Order: sequence, then structure tokens, then C-alpha cells
Amino acid sequence: MIAGVRPSLRMRDPVVSWVAGVPEHWDVVRLRNAAEMRVSNVDKHSKADEQPVRLCNYVDVYKHDRIRSSMAFMGATATADEIERFRLRPGDVLITKDSETWNDIGVPALVEDAADDLISGYHLALLRPLLHRVDGRFLFRALQSAAVSHQFHVEANGVTRYGLSHSAIKSAWIPMPPLAEQGAIVRFLDYLDRRIRRYIGAKQKLIELLEEQKQAIINRAVTRGLDPDVRLKRSGVEWLGDVPEHWELRRNGRLFAQRNETGFPDLPILEVSLRTGVRVRDFENSDRKQALGDHAKYKRAAAGDIAYNMMRMWQGAVGIVPIGGLVSPAYVVARPLPDTESRYFAHLFKTPAYMREVDKYSRGIVKDRNRLYWEDFTQIPSCCPPFAEQVAIADAVAEVHEQTDGAVDRIRREISLLREYRTRLVADVVTGKLDVREIAALLTDDAQEPEPLAEAATFTGVEDGASDDLDVVSEAAEA
Repeated sequence: MIAGVRPSLRMRDPVVSWVAGVPEHWDVVRLRNAAEMRVSNVDKHSKADEQPVRLCNYVDVYKHDRIRSSMAFMGATATADEIERFRLRPGDVLITKDSETWNDIGVPALVEDAADDLISGYHLALLRPLLHRVDGRFLFRALQSAAVSHQFHVEANGVTRYGLSHSAIKSAWIPMPPLAEQGAIVRFLDYLDRRIRRYIGAKQKLIELLEEQKQAIINRAVTRGLDPDVRLKRSGVEWLGDVPEHWELRRNGRLFAQRNETGFPDLPILEVSLRTGVRVRDFENSDRKQALGDHAKYKRAAAGDIAYNMMRMWQGAVGIVPIGGLVSPAYVVARPLPDTESRYFAHLFKTPAYMREVDKYSRGIVKDRNRLYWEDFTQIPSCCPPFAEQVAIADAVAEVHEQTDGAVDRIRREISLLREYRTRLVADVVTGKLDVREIAALLTDDAQEPEPLAEAATFTGVEDGASDDLDVVSEAAEA
């Protein structure tokens, strides 16, 4: 329990099952009795006979819990009537009305400041608080709570895309304390939220530093070896620089042979991930609905081979094959020759300098369609330590991965638990289970609080602007 926060003692019986009892002096009301709802029909198209506007869209609300006029918004056009009706005002609350998944319905964002040309876009509901009943900041916090969001999740209709009807939004029940107590709740939650965000931001910065340190260690190990006192020589390759004097420089054609075998329909399907390398494809993931191509064209890859995506090798789409399986025709499978340790070369191939070299050897009409064909891959020079040293470096890198990844996983668990705590705290405070009026009166004024570090969104495993499922991207390009 936070010092100064105490449970509410006098609770009334639940009005509805979603809001399991509130303090006796609170109300529970339908959303229609607390806010006016406006659902925008302004799309992303621009028309010559309309006025230019900035459009606050679904993604802006989904990724940001506060909307500020300084944010980057999409440009569009709207009629004068649309601008007047859907122009954002400070204190408005926007929620996601339509989404591809039911649990992304009803995500709220508070409009902190606005501008004359900033309006609500499609797939959003604009909630304008009735100021004699509710503070927009409290409404935003109430909509964040499970007591309200679960009502939206249940009411969302759809199969491949979900949406809320106007009636479902207006009929949602929300807790309603007196206005003065709403202000105390907002003050308390904003105060705690700033501290939680600052802590999470610091932890995320630590993760970045650990990842940078790991990459620096790996880069040095695969290009300089493990002995810090080793004598160096010029490699004769610009991107590589100096290398240990007992290392050789070999083209990939002397290290690997192409495996180009088809006709193994019973093997599992493998895919590449920019972050995790080669892995078994997960067909249970409902987000992956793309149909695979003709399996007869798929190539066999054996455990220990290296597989890379021809179109994405320059981004690091390469890795060790974990088990025997089939890969897309858009892949190249490289079988290691004797005295070639695949693990060592897989790490070398993912270094930034090597990926830049791969980009030079790739061919295509435009950069995003450049491919690294087998014959070009064989011509790229790679530094080549003695086999025993390749193994030692690969083992050392595996240890670095284990230590760093273990530390990062622990930090991410801490962040996850703290986010869960924040979610539960919001739910308990906005439904009156915890009385925060006493402590809220003692808190530091907002103006005296430094801006917290930015809290990044939870990582989903997909880089911005790129699909992590690179088989799908490549097969579409090959078609």
C-alpha cells in the first residue's frame, strides 16, 4: 500500500456487474450522461474544394495516451462543417472505435492541447465531457480501467475486424465521483504515472545500453578475435580493416556450398526473423493469414546450414538453421564446408560493416528489390580464423548472448510488472476502492515536476515499417 492511500470504507452495492461497488457518495452513470459523442467521417483523402486540416488518426491515439498539437499528424482536407464538428478541444477524450483485434477497441487518449486545424479522423470516437458532470482527465482515466474497457471488449462485433456501435459506446457504465474528488484522483494518478514512466524510461535506456555493449563485444570478437594482445595485419579489405595476422581472408565460395534440394514435403516450414534468425514458422499465430506458395519449390535446409533471405540479407536476415526443414525459394541455403563453423560466420554476417558490404554486392532495379544471389554471395570476402578459433569465438559470443539476454529479460519482466501495477492502481483508484484525497492534497504541483523520460511502446517483435515475417514479403515479390 502507498503511504497515505487507504481503502474506501463505505461502499455501495454494485449498480452493474462491471463496476463492482463504488463509494456511497459516488454515482455510476451511462457514458451518454457524462459526455457528448461525435464519430468522425473524415477520411485521409484530400479534395480541392475542401480546407486543409491535420488529422488525428487511429494510430495517433493507439500509440499515445496524450494528444498534443505539436505531434506529427497526417495532412488531409475537410469541409467547414466537418472542421467545426470534429475539431479537437483540450479535455476531449478520443477512443479507438474499430480495430483488427477486439482488445484494441476502446483505447483512450486525452487531448491536452489543440489547434484550429486539428480534427478527429476516421475509426475514432470523440468524447466531449459535460463539464458540470465530469473532468475530461478523469474520464480518460476511467476509460483506461478494466471496469470500463471490458464493456467495450464484450460489445465489439466482428470476425476479421471489430467495431463498436454508437449505442455500445454511449451505454457503457462509468464510475462518477464528485468533481472535486475527480480532480484529486487525476492529480494522484498523474503524479504516480510520471514516476512510473520515468522509471520505465530509465530501464529501457539500460536495455539499449546493454544491447549496444553486446553488439560491440560481438563485432570485436568476430573481426579481432578474443586475444586483446594479438598482433594485427592489414586485411586489404576496406570495410574490415586490420585483422589478426594469423587469420586468412577467404571468399565465401571457399567456405560454403549451395544446398538447392527440393522434394521434401513432410519437413517443417522455416522462416527468417530479422531479430531471431531462422526459426520454425508458427502457423497458430492468427495474425499470419497469408497462404504459402507451392511447397514443391521449397528448398531443404539441414541443421547447421546458414539460410539467408536474398532481398533482406543486407538488413541482417540471415541465421543458423536450427532443425532440418523447408525454406522459401526466395532464400539461399549455404552448407558449411569442412573447417567452417557456421555459428561464427552467422555472427560475422550480421555485423553492420558486413551488411553494408552485402548491400554493395546485391543487385536489382531499385534498392528495396535488390537481391544477393548465390554467385554474388560467393564473391564476398570474409575473415577466416583457424577452425578451433572459430569455435572458441562462437562459444564466447553465445555466452555474451546468454548473459546479456538474461539481464534484458529480467529488466523487461520488471517493466511488465510495473505496467501491470499501474493498470491495477488506475482501476482501484477510479472505482473508489482506494481513497487518494488525503495524499493528493500533499503532492508536488505539476509545474515543479520535470518531464519524465519517454516510455517506449511494448516491443512486438516487428520493426517499424517492415514485416518480421520475411517469407511473406519475399514470396510476394517473387510472384
